[in-house]
Amino acid sequence: MFKTPCGRLTGLVGASVNQKLVRNVSRSPQSVCGLIKLYRRDPSTWVTYQHLNFLKRQYVSKINSDLQQRAIPKRSPVLTIVDERDDSVDRQVQHVPAIDPVVAERMPQPEEATREALAQPSISILPTTAKNVAQRISLSNEMTSDETPHVQVETDEAKEARLDRQWKELKVDPNDLLDVYARLAKIKLTALVVVTAAAGYAMAPVPFDPAIFFLSCLGTGLASCTANSINQYFEVPFDANMNRTKNRPLVRGQISPLHAVSFALACGVPGVTLLTLAVNPLTGFLGVLNIFLYTCCYTPLKRLSISNTWVGAVVGAIPPVMGWTAATGTLDLGALLLGCFLYSWQFPHFNALSWNLREDYSRGGYRMMSVTHPGMCKRVALRHSLGLIGLTTLAPVLDVTTWTFPLVSLPINLYISYLAFRFYHEGNRSSARKLFFCSLWHLPMLLLLALTCKKPRKEAEGSALPPATVPLTLQS
Repeated sequence: MFKTPCGRLTGLVGASVNQKLVRNVSRSPQSVCGLIKLYRRDPSTWVTYQHLNFLKRQYVSKINSDLQQRAIPKRSPVLTIVDERDDSVDRQVQHVPAIDPVVAERMPQPEEATREALAQPSISILPTTAKNVAQRISLSNEMTSDETPHVQVETDEAKEARLDRQWKELKVDPNDLLDVYARLAKIKLTALVVVTAAAGYAMAPVPFDPAIFFLSCLGTGLASCTANSINQYFEVPFDANMNRTKNRPLVRGQISPLHAVSFALACGVPGVTLLTLAVNPLTGFLGVLNIFLYTCCYTPLKRLSISNTWVGAVVGAIPPVMGWTAATGTLDLGALLLGCFLYSWQFPHFNALSWNLREDYSRGGYRMMSVTHPGMCKRVALRHSLGLIGLTTLAPVLDVTTWTFPLVSLPINLYISYLAFRFYHEGNRSSARKLFFCSLWHLPMLLLLALTCKKPRKEAEGSALPPATVPLTLQS
């Protein structure tokens, strides 16, 4: 290894100090022993700058305010202008043809003959090399004349496939407009929201009213369509970087932004009006609150902080509460319990989903737990999976279900907790995929078991007796 003079000087000084310390050990072992141990200590145990974490954090906190990310400007190509009258460039380039050496056979001759023979090849080399060069040029001309030029001809199928892979604005057929609206509203997610709202209405301890039930489900679905459409409107540049969302209507140009906002308003205004006037104002307020949390809180937080997952869980927990309030008109403990069911269920569901989409979320610039805090992502999924067991035990305490509900729901809760534990322990794609697919059937099964174990509605005491029976008995 190359060493500078300073490096040599340091090595010499270190060697001399080491020798002096070793010589003085016999004279004063007690005084020098500690110094030798300090000198010969393993470098891995030395106190370095990395150990001073508080200095490191202070430095980073001071410097981060001044850090700016700037792109390096692209260098413009240098254009060289050559004057045709200037022949200096031609003089610098010399075209030297390849010359094969010709070895002449030497015969033992006298000295005078050898001199003549040595002079003879120098004259005969030139014509032979010229002949070889002429032959090579003629052969190359024949080969190039017979061979076809290597020009890649693109077929029509390859051209169509290449154009399909490129971004282009698509013109929508009016017959396909319903499909575009369905993808803009995330119809599968909206269907799940409507199902949870219907479960909340069915769990309420009131008589079933088909008209109010239909209006509440319709208004909740329209509010969900509004929130999902506005969410896609704001996330077009980020969805374009993700494989999962790059084919959405606004990203592909199938629908204009004005058209998307108009569709969101056409769904949101009638939906909130139905929930407020036809159902009750409390349910309408929850619908407006859900739209606000999803579009104005959850959507921007996805690129700012991992707290977006908790805000999104609150958004998913509101629909069953809306179903309960639509039936009763009040916000009871039973409604909050159903909301807690949905709140805890979303963490194993979404954390397992986002685990296999970490690359996509990273390209889109979203700060998810699976990207920035993978350990927390696994712990939170396991914690809320176990929390579902406690919530099912709390349901009969609040007179929402009977005591059979914690028993019949225990197997599915234990199974999802087992998969969450495997996901926490292994943390691979297979365990995350199993936990996600389990969550898809776990929620409908849990709501169905809660509905079958629903506490019977209490009748008013003494309502079977007519009002006139009491004074009649007293008179007799």
